[in-house]
Amino acid sequence: MMNNGPKLLDVIAMLRDLPEQKVRRGMVGTIVETKGEFFLVEFCNSKGETVALTPLKPEDFLVLERISAQGIANL
Repeated sequence: MMNNGPKLLDVIAMLRDLPEQKVRRGMVGTIVETKGEFFLVEFCNSKGETVALTPLKPEDFLVLERISAQGIANL
């Protein structure tokens, strides 16, 4: 599968801390808007409440991929 870079609604994991935004390495968020080289990412708590909404560059995060059970069986 070919990855053409981050896109709207991708789920990401942070690669570094952003203390001023209260975002820590490993936190999971969703890309909610794309603006040029920046991606607006929303981070929510377990209640679904937004805890941070911050613009990020691709080097700040890793796009997470989901694979189905059938996909795992075919590996």
